[in-house]
Amino acid sequence: MKRHSFVMAFCLSSVFLSCFTPIALAAIGRYKRWPVGGSTRFYEFKVNTMKVTKLCHTRDIVTVNGLYPGPVVYAQEDDRVIIKVINEAQTNVTIHWHGVRQRLSCWSDGPSYITQCPIQPGQSFTYEFTMYQQKGTFFWHAHVSWLRGTVYGAIVVYPKTGVPYPFPYPYEEHTLIFGEYWDMDVVKLEKAVLASGGGPPPADAFIINGHPGPLYNCSANDFYQISVVPGKTYLLRLINAALNMEQFFSISNHKMTIVEADAEYTKPQIVDHIMLGPGQTYNVLVKADQPIAKYEMALGPYMSAQNTTFQNISSIGYFHYSGAAINSLTQQALLPQFNNNQIVSSNLNGLRSLNVTNLPLEIDTNLFFTIELNVQKCNRQNPNKTCQGANGGIFAASMNNVSFVKPTISLLQAYYNMINGLYTSDFPGVPLKIYDFVNGAPNNIPNNTNSLIGTKVHVLEYGSKIQLILQDTGTVSTENHPIHLHGFSFHLVGSGSGNYNPATAQLNLVDPPYINTIGVPVGGWAAIRFIADNPGVWFMHCHLEVHMSWGLAMAFIVKNGVGPFETLPHPPADLPRC
Repeated sequence: MKRHSFVMAFCLSSVFLSCFTPIALAAIGRYKRWPVGGSTRFYEFKVNTMKVTKLCHTRDIVTVNGLYPGPVVYAQEDDRVIIKVINEAQTNVTIHWHGVRQRLSCWSDGPSYITQCPIQPGQSFTYEFTMYQQKGTFFWHAHVSWLRGTVYGAIVVYPKTGVPYPFPYPYEEHTLIFGEYWDMDVVKLEKAVLASGGGPPPADAFIINGHPGPLYNCSANDFYQISVVPGKTYLLRLINAALNMEQFFSISNHKMTIVEADAEYTKPQIVDHIMLGPGQTYNVLVKADQPIAKYEMALGPYMSAQNTTFQNISSIGYFHYSGAAINSLTQQALLPQFNNNQIVSSNLNGLRSLNVTNLPLEIDTNLFFTIELNVQKCNRQNPNKTCQGANGGIFAASMNNVSFVKPTISLLQAYYNMINGLYTSDFPGVPLKIYDFVNGAPNNIPNNTNSLIGTKVHVLEYGSKIQLILQDTGTVSTENHPIHLHGFSFHLVGSGSGNYNPATAQLNLVDPPYINTIGVPVGGWAAIRFIADNPGVWFMHCHLEVHMSWGLAMAFIVKNGVGPFETLPHPPADLPRC
């Protein structure tokens, strides 16, 4: 399509308020351009149910296009992506495009009741966004209830044509999506957990690309395998789509070289094991440099919280050398102990950005958010069934001791249409109470472990240069929390154990990794920086699904700047209604 024809088509179908010629666009902002994309990729997602047989049982699960995991979305950097989602299931659905920064396309971000109301059964919605200056490994997943337990898939965005990887080109690429499998309806599971006031049951299995592997019942042949040629190097795109578990991954007798984290290139880091929290993606290079044999790929638990039950059986796949007999002895993979915080810290501290851009060195907005687990006092009938949290209370979670409650229509609609009464703009920028966050946290459960409850947002001026400290606390239990920010990537400029102390904290302002999900260390802190240059409403939450359901979330409103390149466009015509 010729340039002028594409601009005209874009003007007719875009969410942009008005039409500009390329000359007019250049006049508006010399150094800015509307993220219109290079090529346009079209996909159709039909959300429906399918039968799966796993762990000796057959049941219906919700999937996309009858695939589990769902279809891969392929694109190149700067491509426009248009995906029509048709809901043929009997439950509400939205799709979030995890890691996509959604430049001027906040309406397509996908979290339910944050940027849109759910797509109801029998309805559809078309998501449109541009992979503006983005490439690498992303993923998409449902963002309503716990439906992402089965509704998820990979997004693979290649560099522009003619642009090489910053490492030797691999012989092959493979995508591995890690997950959890429950032998029950995950939407009903969330409702049951919240109704009980207690914690979630452990998953029935860990899975690699939907396969639990031979350590589980009835799963001797239900495994994922990569066939490899001796001497060749393979690029593995690793995605953690699990609901409630962080996970270790390793390949027997093989080193992995991290070259990308959260779809941004990193300096090479060689590891034996890698820990991924839900929402995190890594690209690793693996060379088939061992004797010809069949080697295990193992996926197992990382659990940093105290007094928590979890699945402790590993999911096993195979890294199978050509020439090795099918029935040959398998070289077993050894995973770290489930609570090995040292390896997690080593993984995190070793991340360095390959090329640093847009790192704010001068900060005009300092924020400090604590991360808490909470236990509310029991105020329900039938407390034996409905108050099963610690000491007869109700589990909750919070940021700055505020447990987030989703509104009845989306925050973005309420903000755009100036609808009052659905949220307040008083989410605190610092904790309401200062204490020894890690070692002196309130723990007289449930008497002093309650949180405030509300739909509170924090408003940022367009262009603000933000430094945000995320501080884990010892209320109920310290824990590693994978915190994900929608609409942005951020520079991880520091992390450490204990309480953040600005006088002693060592910040990396040279080559910090540029990521979208940070595992805030157990009993520690993380410092992130970003520029608030994307107008809209952006969700920030723990990617352990149960914690988000309990309220460990908040939302930023980034105000409009000046001109069309800094202004939230109007909503699309087919935006779902509540």
